[in-house]
Amino acid sequence: MKLERSCYCGEPREQDVGKELVLCGWVHSRRDHGGVIFVDLRDRSGIVQLVFNPEHSPQSHASAGALRNEYVLVARGQLRARSDDTVNPNMPTGKVELMVGELEILNASRPSPFAIDDEAVVTENTRLKFRYLDLRRPFMQKFLRLRHEVCRLSRELLNSEGFLEVETPMLTRSTPEGARDYLVPSRVNQGSFFALPQSPQLFKQLLMVSGLDRYYQIARCFRDEDLRADRQPEFTQIDLEMSFAGSEAVMNLVEGLLKKLFSELAGLEFNAAFPRMPYAEAMARFGSDRPDTRFGLELKDLTEVFAGSGFKVFKQAVDGGGAVKAIVVKGGAAMSRKEIDDLGSYASDFGAKGMAWIKINEGQWQSPIVKFFSDGEKQRLGEVLEIEDGDLVLFASDSEQVVHAVLGALRCKIAADRDLIDPSRFDFLWVTEFPMFEWNDDDKRYQALHHPFTALHPDDGIEVLDSLSGGPGTALRSDAYDIVLNGVELGGGSVRIHQPQLQRKVFEALGIGEEEAAEKFGFLVEALGYGAPPHAGLALGLDRLVAMLAGTDSIRDVIAFPKTQRAACLLTQAPSTVDAAQLRGLGLRVDL
Repeated sequence: MKLERSCYCGEPREQDVGKELVLCGWVHSRRDHGGVIFVDLRDRSGIVQLVFNPEHSPQSHASAGALRNEYVLVARGQLRARSDDTVNPNMPTGKVELMVGELEILNASRPSPFAIDDEAVVTENTRLKFRYLDLRRPFMQKFLRLRHEVCRLSRELLNSEGFLEVETPMLTRSTPEGARDYLVPSRVNQGSFFALPQSPQLFKQLLMVSGLDRYYQIARCFRDEDLRADRQPEFTQIDLEMSFAGSEAVMNLVEGLLKKLFSELAGLEFNAAFPRMPYAEAMARFGSDRPDTRFGLELKDLTEVFAGSGFKVFKQAVDGGGAVKAIVVKGGAAMSRKEIDDLGSYASDFGAKGMAWIKINEGQWQSPIVKFFSDGEKQRLGEVLEIEDGDLVLFASDSEQVVHAVLGALRCKIAADRDLIDPSRFDFLWVTEFPMFEWNDDDKRYQALHHPFTALHPDDGIEVLDSLSGGPGTALRSDAYDIVLNGVELGGGSVRIHQPQLQRKVFEALGIGEEEAAEKFGFLVEALGYGAPPHAGLALGLDRLVAMLAGTDSIRDVIAFPKTQRAACLLTQAPSTVDAAQLRGLGLRVDL
């Protein structure tokens, strides 16, 4: 390349007219207008028009005749103003053009499998197979620039707050809690395995013991789990930890960070503090620990109303220790029977064995189940639900867990289907006071809802741990907090256990014996015994955060080289088999 670029394609403006410029980029389009050739040249900054006139430069004009879309070139020429009738108001550079005097074709291009523009409709598999071409499209480059800005602004704020950016190991040991680990065999220590980190949790706690006081990292993490649009086997989080701090300090810091990001990158101002809601209230009202609060359709508890009901389905649920709850769809009585049946089919995906319903039409209750209700039950039902003419009532009756899952999913689907969600709203919410443990009925033991290093809620005493006798039902809260945006969990954190005796008690409550605890977490417990300060932290999912700012439903759109839902890379064909000699060197053999 003989010519050196003087500026990017999207930068020339009217004040630059008369300057000699050297521009580099890809041919976005080429037009031949009676001998004069026009080329739209594109790079990451935008598009500018080049003009090849045979009277001005016969040699460059002749070379331009060979140009095709996606050819790479460098051109030198004089910037001139476009005539009034050729100005393109849709381009930032639409008032100027470069009259080319010298052209160098740097590389040719095969015909692209899809058009390099934002309007092209391309299957996701094709996009991922040709990701380097997909990333040339303006909207994808915009998303990656947005991701860069999120990282830059996050570093800027955390640095100003006295945090130190510290890298933690990518090769660590496998831990028994949480999702499956990605394992890496050791050649030097054959038969032993590293694990790729699911989070830097233990190391950032050790950094607090080390006295670094405030840590952050834009950390790569790995989980071998089933994938969805918002999940990837490798992902990134903005990870932070603070010493001598509790939940208030962490939530205030993260709230300030999010307000900064959404103000500078989305033009949204949040003057008030983000609202907070205990976990129990979120589940009771919305059926979810990450509720979307932009619309109503809240759950109403009818368990007491139907405690002695003549409707067998409801009575069995109540007698079995479960719940009966409902949501009211305003104007929903106009829905057809097929639409209601479709909602019932959708509910079955979340554990519903059926879905009872009532329509209110011109004061009449229409439903196959109404005949089983007493007048008292109908009166109480109307009072609790505040039923009006034209409403549709949808019921769920089962264990409270199933009822919440069913109605929580239904309220979101109905809101989306009936356009009840204002897409311009961004509702942040802190969900707090999560249960410390959840009962695993298969293993007949408790397991940590977040992770086993989470501290107890300050109002729940340590003596409660001693009452965990091996059965469900103990209501013990943790000092944990999640930040939720429009029904999406952006991140979560907690105050950590910093006393070794309490950490041992929690392991014991989780059925992790002394020997296992020493083997898996002995280094942490030992470190806590050397003057560990109180500490707390949080991790924000960078991919989800950027996707929300970008307005896209899939985090794959904001990751340069994502995997498919089968955890595969279509571009590089990974994962792949490896040479037998490599396996022998690791002391491994594939046995399928």
